[in-house]
Amino acid sequence: MKVLKFGGTSVANPQNILQCISVINNIPGKKIVIVSALGGITDALINALIKAQNKDMSYKIELEEIKKRHLQTANDLLKQENQKEIFTYIDQSFLHISNILEGCFLLGEISNKSKDVLLSYGELLASKIIYEKLKHVCKKVSYIDSRRLLTSDSNYGNASVNFEITDYSIQYYFDKNQAEITILPGFIAEDSNGDTTTLGRGGSDYTAAIIAAALDAERLEIWTDVSGMFTANPKVVKQAKPITNISYKEAMELSHFGAKVLYAPTIQPVLNKNIPILIKNTFEPEAQGTLISSENFPNLNPVKGISHIDNIALITLEGTGLIGIYGASKRLFGAIAKEKINIVFITQASSEHSICIGITENEAQKAKQAINEEFAYEIKLFKIKPALVETGLSIIAIVGENMKSHQGLSGKMFSALGKNNVNIRAIAQGASERNISAVINNKDVKKALNTLHEKFFEDQVKQVNLFIGGVGNVGSKFIEQIQQQRKYLKDNLKLNVRVIALSNSQKMHFNEDGISLENWKEVLENGEKACINKFISIAEQLNLRNSIFIDNTANENIAAVYDRFLKQNISVVTCNKIACSSNYENYKNLKLLSKKYNAPFLFETNVGAGLPIIDTLKNLVASGDKVHKIQAVLSGSLNFIFNNFDSDYSFHDVVKQAGIEGYTEPDPKIDLSGIDVMRKILILIRESGYEMEIDQIQNESFLPKEVLNAKSISEFFSNLKKHESHFNDLYQQAVTQNCRLKYVAEFETGKAKVGLQLINKEHPFYNLEGKDNIVLFYTDRYSDQPLLIKGAGAGAAVTASGIFADVIRIGNN
Repeated sequence: MKVLKFGGTSVANPQNILQCISVINNIPGKKIVIVSALGGITDALINALIKAQNKDMSYKIELEEIKKRHLQTANDLLKQENQKEIFTYIDQSFLHISNILEGCFLLGEISNKSKDVLLSYGELLASKIIYEKLKHVCKKVSYIDSRRLLTSDSNYGNASVNFEITDYSIQYYFDKNQAEITILPGFIAEDSNGDTTTLGRGGSDYTAAIIAAALDAERLEIWTDVSGMFTANPKVVKQAKPITNISYKEAMELSHFGAKVLYAPTIQPVLNKNIPILIKNTFEPEAQGTLISSENFPNLNPVKGISHIDNIALITLEGTGLIGIYGASKRLFGAIAKEKINIVFITQASSEHSICIGITENEAQKAKQAINEEFAYEIKLFKIKPALVETGLSIIAIVGENMKSHQGLSGKMFSALGKNNVNIRAIAQGASERNISAVINNKDVKKALNTLHEKFFEDQVKQVNLFIGGVGNVGSKFIEQIQQQRKYLKDNLKLNVRVIALSNSQKMHFNEDGISLENWKEVLENGEKACINKFISIAEQLNLRNSIFIDNTANENIAAVYDRFLKQNISVVTCNKIACSSNYENYKNLKLLSKKYNAPFLFETNVGAGLPIIDTLKNLVASGDKVHKIQAVLSGSLNFIFNNFDSDYSFHDVVKQAGIEGYTEPDPKIDLSGIDVMRKILILIRESGYEMEIDQIQNESFLPKEVLNAKSISEFFSNLKKHESHFNDLYQQAVTQNCRLKYVAEFETGKAKVGLQLINKEHPFYNLEGKDNIVLFYTDRYSDQPLLIKGAGAGAAVTASGIFADVIRIGNN
């Protein structure tokens, strides 16, 4: 004999009910079928009840809609000649429901006893409709009202079953029942006075388990809308996988911590009889589902699943009056028990200075009042503080029968959460080590579940979520490189890089599931109006793990909001030099925020594009070396310009060409005025451990004042032409002295300067070709021969590759 239970979604409408009947018919042997109310009906009845209590006449409209749904379901399932009996039953049922609600409306309240009667009709109506359909399409079908079989106490709303009487009633009835299929409603029972009671949340599962245990059934099957228990909630963690086999105890832990596919008390009756539970999908009956049994299946992964409970309140009782005092915990738990409040989480410091409990949020104030009344004397003497209530919390838990035999699981769990700035308010772990639980903020649940699932179930593939600002020359190349290397990153570096947001100066677009890079330009073109504040707000609301903001702009307003990203645990990777060359306090603050919120702030491309200049400098300093002197050609654009400027090409034309090839900033005056090089040397000075502001750097400009003071880009180029003779003179001076023109940045003994220099043939800078950069670091260890870094220092592709390298650094962290 098999016991089958079908949940609310499985019987939500006529189509689903027909699917349930198909499932029932395809299962051989004798079957007992327990059904829930039509999907959403219990909530609709509660809503009508609330309206009636509030003297809102619209409860009648709500009730009429509920009745109409049942009549329509019966009408769609049954032929007209078979409808009379069920229509009469529906009419009578809703007459009774209407009377209960009318009384509630007049009184403005309802007893728990009457509420149980009201809610029982959800299951009664659904089971009757399904029975009427089954008896016309199957042979040997019977119906029994569960209240005739299940006897409970009178704790209305969450009644406890009297198993001695109940087991006898079930066994007596089914010993005489010869039907192949028996239909009965779940969730409801009857007390010794003959009054209707309900079995609490998940009561239909519980009904099925009670009957299966009483009859020593071959198997209990729970048919629902998902293919078994999952490694995490698939609605929150899209990579969640079905669990094929799981132990009773593991299933109970996951159910207790919010795995809604199974009601935790369901397991106890069948566990005692060692009856397996099979969870199956009504709409994918061929799927394997999850088998829950006593067998401990071998599994390389000691963690079976991750679950959570939302809307938790944490109540803390602390004070010296708890230390070494016998019975303090008993008094605390007794005060809570008197109010019939369920405690879902307990932790206590070894100092006994505080006790912390977790309960559902809607019971927090009642619990606080009960605790404060219990300890009123100690509170008055200031030996104990009044109970502290914190709300807006959730509990997350990892569960596994074999966790106790594996070292370091808690370390992996908390390390993964910490790296994503998920703040943990409290921790609990039982001696069985079957469960490790932590209390976190509600807003961090999605991030935490995905982080832990990635850590324990996804073959160590790490998801990296990118928010890209700026899709011009550099940004476009960066996106192109991501698209090209995606598979390589996943296969070889175990990084799943997704672009979540794109923005330019006019438009922005978000997709939590990742933007397709095949047509990203079209997607962005059709996006919403760009707004940096909204961009940050959406990134904050998404709260995705391993998030990185990429700034491919030279925009001062964008650089000014890095702190807001870092405070949200969103890493920042930028080729924009403005932030790191702004006032020293801002630079220092960004560094501190990066450490505080565990959000890397990387800007390798600020100096030398894709060259590993800043990273090398950081390693020197970290290893204890000290930088005394820096000499560098740091502008790939200026090096390109002066390498190509000769008697055959005007200075104006060469600067224009540099812009066309993407070597200069959008405003080339930033490059030619020396501002860009000043920013770069300033960043190197600061990264070397020195404090300096940009106005302390001497700028020996080679531009005539009229060029420097140009108010627009067009005026700038016009003035370059006007002063062509000035630039020709510079070139001739270099030729005469057998030198080459290089724009050099220098730092030594606390002083820095930038300017155009004549470089002779013996100098390392002389043969610097094209757009290359070069840096010489003179340090304690590199005193005679400097550490030299040389290579391409400008261009969209190399800058994009430098940004890409920073993203990979963060991903591998």
